[in-house]
Amino acid sequence: MQSKGLIKFLVIIVALACLYSLSFTFVTRKVEREAEAYAGGDIAKEKAYLDSIAGETVYNLGFAKYTYRECKSYELALGLDLKGGMNVTMEISLDELIKNLANNPKDEKFNASLNSAIQKSKSSNKSVVDLFIEDYKASGASASLASFFATKDNSAFIKATSSDSDLKSFLQKEADNAIQNSYKVLRTRIDKFGVASPNIQIQQGTNRILIELPGVNDESRVRKLLQGSAKLEFYETHDNMQIYPLLENINRSLASSLKTNETPKTVSTTDSTAVDTTKKEDNLLANLGTNKGDKQDSSTIAANLANENPLFSVLMPSIYQAENGQQQLAPGAQVGIANLKDTAKVNAYLARPEIKSQIPSNLKLMWAVKPEHRSPNFLSLYAIKPIPGEHGAVLTGEVITDARDAFNPQTNAPEVSMQMNSYGAKEWRRITAKAAQTKASIAIVLDGVVYSAPTVSNEIPGGSSSISGNFTIEDTKDLANVLKAGRLPTTAKIVEEAIVGPSLGQAAIDSGVNSAIIGIVVVMIFMVVYYNRAGWAANIAVLFNVFFLLGILASLNAVLTLPGIAGIVLTMGTAVDANVLIYERIREELRLGKSVRQAIADGYKHALPSILDSQITTGLVGVVLFFFGSGPILGFATTLMIGIITSLFTSIFISRLIFEFMLDRDMKISVSFPWSEKTLQNANYQFIKNRKKFYIVSLIAVAISLGFVFTKGFTLGVDFQGGRTYTVRYDKAVNLETIRKNLDETFQSTTEVKTFGSENQVRVTTTYHITETSDEADAEVLAKLNEGLSKEQGNKYEILSSQKVGPSIASDIKGRAAWSSILSVLIIAAYILVRFHKWQYSVGAAVATIHDGIILLGLFSILDGIVPFSLDIDQHFVAAFLTVLAYSVNDTVVVFDRIREDVSKSKGMNKYFGDVVNQAINTTLSRTIITSLTIIFVLAVLFVFGGEVIRGFSFAILIGIVVGTYSSIVLAAPTVYDLGKDKAIAKPAEEKVKVVTP
Repeated sequence: MQSKGLIKFLVIIVALACLYSLSFTFVTRKVEREAEAYAGGDIAKEKAYLDSIAGETVYNLGFAKYTYRECKSYELALGLDLKGGMNVTMEISLDELIKNLANNPKDEKFNASLNSAIQKSKSSNKSVVDLFIEDYKASGASASLASFFATKDNSAFIKATSSDSDLKSFLQKEADNAIQNSYKVLRTRIDKFGVASPNIQIQQGTNRILIELPGVNDESRVRKLLQGSAKLEFYETHDNMQIYPLLENINRSLASSLKTNETPKTVSTTDSTAVDTTKKEDNLLANLGTNKGDKQDSSTIAANLANENPLFSVLMPSIYQAENGQQQLAPGAQVGIANLKDTAKVNAYLARPEIKSQIPSNLKLMWAVKPEHRSPNFLSLYAIKPIPGEHGAVLTGEVITDARDAFNPQTNAPEVSMQMNSYGAKEWRRITAKAAQTKASIAIVLDGVVYSAPTVSNEIPGGSSSISGNFTIEDTKDLANVLKAGRLPTTAKIVEEAIVGPSLGQAAIDSGVNSAIIGIVVVMIFMVVYYNRAGWAANIAVLFNVFFLLGILASLNAVLTLPGIAGIVLTMGTAVDANVLIYERIREELRLGKSVRQAIADGYKHALPSILDSQITTGLVGVVLFFFGSGPILGFATTLMIGIITSLFTSIFISRLIFEFMLDRDMKISVSFPWSEKTLQNANYQFIKNRKKFYIVSLIAVAISLGFVFTKGFTLGVDFQGGRTYTVRYDKAVNLETIRKNLDETFQSTTEVKTFGSENQVRVTTTYHITETSDEADAEVLAKLNEGLSKEQGNKYEILSSQKVGPSIASDIKGRAAWSSILSVLIIAAYILVRFHKWQYSVGAAVATIHDGIILLGLFSILDGIVPFSLDIDQHFVAAFLTVLAYSVNDTVVVFDRIREDVSKSKGMNKYFGDVVNQAINTTLSRTIITSLTIIFVLAVLFVFGGEVIRGFSFAILIGIVVGTYSSIVLAAPTVYDLGKDKAIAKPAEEKVKVVTP
């Protein structure tokens, strides 16, 4: 084995990297177990404990220290289906965007075209912008469409004479900006919500944003938080020197109040006059227990602060070291900083009645949106000066026409360039002129948090400003997005929603872990039973494979979902595929009389092309799933692709290192037992001769399948048809027909009710208010659901989870599913064409995969409603469907590789092509069947122990593997034979007939 030392080094490096990535998960789990033990079941107490140590070091590696918050960001996070929580898809209202950009015109043809475009977009792959422009052109309107958008605010971007192409670019750019700005606003709101390990991502190519909030169970608060309008405001500010005396008073009041546990009498200061600014602070920190001449250790100071200065023990005043060594109050609007874990305590202190009464009406204390780069664990507090009026802001975000990140031409430092409309420019000049007199700051506030509070040096005329400071490039990009969000002429609505209760999440964890453990055990037992000592080498490689897979997932900050666990379990099954290929080749080499060392070397060498081809085809399908899937399917695709890479690495290198280790020590290596040594060794089934019989059987099966598909059809999941789905658990077993009848009467429409797992658990799907996505519609549907469910007298129930999908997103998911299936077949066919250089191989693989897909669809149609589990066609089915196609080609490619190899060997040997094809099928038969059996074993475990959520998913792959094995043997290679022009590789010599003359 060449480069053995390099491979060992690589294995060690990868193992250490994976151990490092996974170690954060071990640390956070340990901390959370301690929090759980401390809280004794009190969830609020447990959360408070974790919040209190968020900034504390919990992981010390010597060369690096990590806080709990940092460890949490690096851990292998659990998805909603495992942890419970809420999954929301927000859709940016492009119709509202278009109307607002055109100043809401009353033109009938404009609005009719826009409404038509919105309706068409629900069943079309074209964008709303494209459909709108097409419909308006078709309406025959005399007015130019661009003229509606040639407003004063848009004058820099669009003219009345602009072409449709220019208009399309403008609208598309505005739509993209709206999506990006909405993403930024939602990101900030989610951060304020305090969710651990949230996930928010733009679904590329759409106007949707996916949000996952693990552990959240307050749905109404989430909806309110996410669907509120972005509110950008500009505020005048107080200076730190003005506010410090007030903070001192608050600190003293708190100390007195907390000591006596009584509410002290205070003087109300609720007029709009600013707090006194004449107080001098010659000895600034004297009240904090640190006189200028004192030398106290840090523990004494901390104790004194906590007892005598409750506010200043958690909120440090904004100070700086002057040239004379004295500590002075820092100028500006920042009045203090607090550790992130202490901000809740500061808020609680400021919210106390005796403290609120001391804060004047012209003062608001607002936190910064995020920590500064220099102090990643500390948040700044700003003193905002609201003016009399409804909102208190001197200017709002509607006046912003554009904002972008830029660089200062003199210093090349990052800054933000901002432009305003005419009204904004006029007001901005007045505001900045006033602020410049005292070098005051203007705070930029979005949704109640301060993004920046730049100091104004000069009056700014013309409405064009530059905001500079101690910014990074990322800071300026964020601030520019915030400013653009202020004129966000659209809203975001919830169009898909899934709520998973923690009990269902725990059940999913249990089933996922059980299936993974049992799957590992089953595969390992089979490998040892069939391949003897070589099986142990494969098992060690499988364990390394799982370890590497989890480590890489953790390093990528991937979210582990239940389909992701299914991907891991499947990876364990397919990881042995490469080992099976290698071992079968080693057995062939041993039968040729080669030594064990040579047989192992040649076995790895000859198996490598088949291994690469089979795994690459599967990986290509994983790529398609990754780009076309969403939600949990992304987790499955990620796991599948990474699993292929780790499987190749472990099966080719680690198992080989184990063999080399055994050979160097003269240890006995055996790749079979006596009973398994000759399994299918001399197989000589006449697949080519009997191919037409198999064609007929397959044609009949395809015809029956298509018949059921077009007549009976399918039960579509909620993500394909839209609507709402609820998982309900009763205390006792229920009668489905009774529940269905009760719900039909309540909803006045047909309701789908199916058993979901046990007999006391059902899944209810309704299309009632399918086109309505408002909170009111959600509440009405839920009320009617409860009304119908409660008719089951004497049987209490609990709604474990819910899912909502709007019709537009359902249409989009169906379209993406169809395209992903077609694209997968084309990509696989193209790869095979490139790899084998003959179109016959591509057609043979395509015939087999299309056959498998039709049969699988047919079986789902035939068995739907017959088997006692859900066979809905949804995103999980699409993932299973494409996986089946990949595995089918996986088997097929192995046969093709052997055909190519045998054809090369048979040149000049007077062999017919049909004989070579038949021999190749028989030679690889043991590998095909053994590999399929290992995968079937794992899928059977998934099906039985994986839980109801993925039972239909595992059933689809299980059936697909059986059908795929059949097609790769009796359809793919025979099709290549029938399409081949030359049936003989080399024609046999003609017999010479001797004619005898009588």
